Amino acid sequence: MCFHAAVENESASGTTPSPRLRHRADGDLDACVRLLAEVHERDGYPVYWPDRPGTWLSPPAQFSAWVAEWDGRIVGHVGLARSGADDAAPGVWSARAGVGSEAAAVVNRLFVAPSARGHGIGALLMARAVTAARDRGLHPVLDVLASGTAATALYERLGWHLLATVERQWRPGHKVALRCYAAAP
Repeated sequence: MCFHAAVENESASGTTPSPRLRHRADGDLDACVRLLAEVHERDGYPVYWPDRPGTWLSPPAQFSAWVAEWDGRIVGHVGLARSGADDAAPGVWSARAGVGSEAAAVVNRLFVAPSARGHGIGALLMARAVTAARDRGLHPVLDVLASGTAATALYERLGWHLLATVERQWRPGHKVALRCYAAAP
């Protein structure tokens, strides 16, 4: 179902509110952290709650981040960053593409408010990040927990290609399986 059709059915006024995507501003971080806490409580994302969630949402390698607003509140977030040591997808993609991992941009920190899901907001945020990566001459890639079935379903529905499933040790004694994806060429 497309976002507009879903909202039209809910709108008593006959108007069709739609999400607005914009660059995340510093003043948005508190709202983003509150939303992230809601997502963590409901879905377990991120797996480990960060000591400093605002810093986690703004890693040093980040090019940019965007938020989705709907009905006056932030309902989604996505970031775009250079490859970091913890990212598996850039290395897997670059080995297949025969280029350096610096030719990739990592889509990260994607989350949508549970109350706003099913309206295409995740797809809008992903499209914005993909466009920004390509505008920089970079190929978008991402890692997702293999257990993240809703996220993997979104990526595959959007045409992303599964490159590999790899194992990473995130904390002593705790390994995780990550699915590495690349946007379609």
